[in-house]
Amino acid sequence: MADDSNINQQGVINRHRAIGSYAAIGDSFTEGVGDPGPDGTFVGWADRLAVLLAGQLPGPEAARSNFGYANLAVRGRLLDQIVEEQVPRARELAPDLVSFCAGGNDIIRPGTDPDDVAERFERAVAELTESVGTVMVTTGFDTRDVPVLRHLRGKIATYTAHVRSIADRYDCPVLDLWSLRSVQDRRAWDGDRLHLSPEGHTRVALRAAQVLGLDVPTDPDREWPPQMHRGTFEVRRDDIHWAREYLVPWIGRRLRGESSGDHVAAKRPDLLPL
Repeated sequence: MADDSNINQQGVINRHRAIGSYAAIGDSFTEGVGDPGPDGTFVGWADRLAVLLAGQLPGPEAARSNFGYANLAVRGRLLDQIVEEQVPRARELAPDLVSFCAGGNDIIRPGTDPDDVAERFERAVAELTESVGTVMVTTGFDTRDVPVLRHLRGKIATYTAHVRSIADRYDCPVLDLWSLRSVQDRRAWDGDRLHLSPEGHTRVALRAAQVLGLDVPTDPDREWPPQMHRGTFEVRRDDIHWAREYLVPWIGRRLRGESSGDHVAAKRPDLLPL
């Protein structure tokens, strides 16, 4: 568990020692869905953060190549599944850093109680802090401008407030996505409107690096370049395409009791060099 003196009032950790290993746990957000790599797997903000962490290790290139990174996240996973499948593995690996983002898939489901989800999230944080050097937790996004999730903004805000309180109790640095204004631009989101685009993942990785006390090459909240105004017809055409391409299949999976993560395994189950 991080010492009180290592985290400032903004939830940013003041690093006194290098992070030599990192494990990411979570769902599609942490797996990197929306940010495809050249080999067919997803990259995502956690992979990009791992590169930044390895790059700032002191010493020669050979020393930096010893940086260990595992990504245990699997798309579609609910909080209880993450706690059952990924938290024990993260504790076994016992890296210097774990990023823990979970509960989002629970919150967007009808009838779920953010207070109940937060209680289960806190129990997992307590377990992790017993075995891991630092646990970085992640808040939800401010979804006021996200068409699919706009109506859930109050529910997400409640859960986000819980996550920040849990971070205070366990001295966890906070990757605060709610305050990251740049990801409220539609260009930060993939065509499915539920996952980040490559640029959105990049900006989250830069913010995560800042939270961990790293120097970053550019401001993650920098303004996007101007874009042309989209007319009503273009917006409506995009909405129809989105409904056909993404919404209908998503509803079909819900009705069949299926998940996008069925038969998907973690892409990096071990702490391996980058």
